[in-house]
Amino acid sequence: MASAEVALKHTHVEKKKKVSERYWQGSGEEKKDEAPGGSHVPGDQPAPLGSQTNQQTSASEKKKKYKAEGRHGKKAITRKPDPFPGSAPVPEEKRLKFRRKMKIAQLPQHLSKLRRVVASSQAESEITEKESARHDQLLLQEDAGFLEGDEDEDTCTISQEDIADAVDITAGAKYFNLDLSQFGPYRLDYSKTGRQLLLGGRRGHVACLDWQTKQLLCEINVMETVNDVKWLHSEAMYAVAQKKWLYIYDSSGIELHCIRKFNDVLRMQFLPYHFLLATASATGFLQYLDVSVGKEVAAVGTKAGRLDVMCQNPQNAIIHLGHSNGTVTLWSPNQKEAIVKMLCHQGGVRSVAVDKTGTYMVTSGMDKKLKVFDLRSFKPFQSYFLPAGASSLALSHRGLLSAATGDIVQVYRDVWNTPVKKPYMAHKVHGAVWGLHFCPYEDVLGVGHGEGFTSMLVPGAGEPNFDGLDSNPYRSAKQRQEWEVKALLEKIQPELISLDPGKLSQVDYATFKQKHQDKVNALGYDPLARDKFKPRMRKKGRSSTGGVIRRKNQVAHEDKREIIITTLKEKAESAKERKKNNNGETSAVQRSALDRFKKRAAP
Repeated sequence: MASAEVALKHTHVEKKKKVSERYWQGSGEEKKDEAPGGSHVPGDQPAPLGSQTNQQTSASEKKKKYKAEGRHGKKAITRKPDPFPGSAPVPEEKRLKFRRKMKIAQLPQHLSKLRRVVASSQAESEITEKESARHDQLLLQEDAGFLEGDEDEDTCTISQEDIADAVDITAGAKYFNLDLSQFGPYRLDYSKTGRQLLLGGRRGHVACLDWQTKQLLCEINVMETVNDVKWLHSEAMYAVAQKKWLYIYDSSGIELHCIRKFNDVLRMQFLPYHFLLATASATGFLQYLDVSVGKEVAAVGTKAGRLDVMCQNPQNAIIHLGHSNGTVTLWSPNQKEAIVKMLCHQGGVRSVAVDKTGTYMVTSGMDKKLKVFDLRSFKPFQSYFLPAGASSLALSHRGLLSAATGDIVQVYRDVWNTPVKKPYMAHKVHGAVWGLHFCPYEDVLGVGHGEGFTSMLVPGAGEPNFDGLDSNPYRSAKQRQEWEVKALLEKIQPELISLDPGKLSQVDYATFKQKHQDKVNALGYDPLARDKFKPRMRKKGRSSTGGVIRRKNQVAHEDKREIIITTLKEKAESAKERKKNNNGETSAVQRSALDRFKKRAAP
């Protein structure tokens, strides 16, 4: 009985051991018993296919295979140290493009909170600057290309037909002619996105179309003279300056408004961020119409006669007018007089154009000269002589200048950097040119002439990268509606139009001091003066007389510290000036005790 009980106990212990074992804790004896190839030794009974042991074995094999081959069934690559650790360095030239402000000088120690805020702001600016420069080439991959001829070949001799045959089908289709000899000559305007084209014939023909797909949106005849046409804030509305009054139409050709306050209008310019339509009339008046509310904002009498030369500065929304006495005047709706008056030509001014940065102005006059002016100093720095003069001028986004002389259109490149000796491109149309306009974001120049309209291919004229939030050529109707609402909410008031838009972010210290002095004189005291320091009385006998005086002296010392620093700086500057006046020569005269009684000469 005792031996049987011992055998039972031994069997029970073995069962417990078998229960506690797991598939990764298999004994070495079982593996030895297995024959090569996975077959079992005779005498051992194999586990059934669906048993738990078989499933556990297959799971462990899968894990080993996954670790050996990798996630996608390939062998795992051994991890080696990166030879170029960290992010790629950004060149300083690219960072300068996105740098918005210079670093602020070291602030005093007692302004600890301001120091932390400034340090945090500067750190964020550096991160933004670095990331913008890094992603500049990734996001803006398009670049402008120019026409290049073969060796000893002049690019102005290459015809439009040759360019259209050399480029792809899509670009070649952008060169076309519209034969509209019955109602010409034509003036034209492209929409802000560059997709829609508006044509206005002198004899009353008005048409708007999608010039890329050649889809006609509307076509009407107003049965009277048309002086100018202009798109408004979107392609849904446009303005037509007719013989008597100014009319507003929608894209279907339906008349929306007839504004009789604006009579005898000859030229128009639309300010997109102010929603202002500026008009120049034959009576010498410059008028501004707010198209968002339909009211006249300002009417200025220029006292310069007929106004048929007009353009705008895209940078600051200043209107440039050319006059018959050779002057160009700059106007703002906030002033009744011209901001700037420049004498540009010895004869009358025929055309004016300003580049998109607002830095350069190009004018042509009756004296057959084409001049380039720097608007920062209002001085000419390039002058060209054209044998027949230029009747129309236009500037592209990339700085190409087109000038029309009779029925010939010439395109010039880099007119303000180096003296130009020959044109970049030239093309002859079938009538006298009456209007020129570069298409935004396209290498296309629209020419309106007596026989209709011509769309020219000008490589390198358009800006290849557009801002999708501002003017997206591929936007849908829903996106256009949302953009219109946002633009109306962000509309800039006419009072903010000034010659230098950077002054809006500056403080007018002179005016502030004058207003402050007037307030002091009216009240009899300085409201901004700091109150006299009164120490707080502490409880439990801790506010002794000596402690109160000590705190008062400490605050008084802090107040005087700024005055002392300013005085020391002024003394140092005056000493430098005296040294400079004496040419650095120091007199080595021995001073006596009686010198203090001598009269000192006035400085």
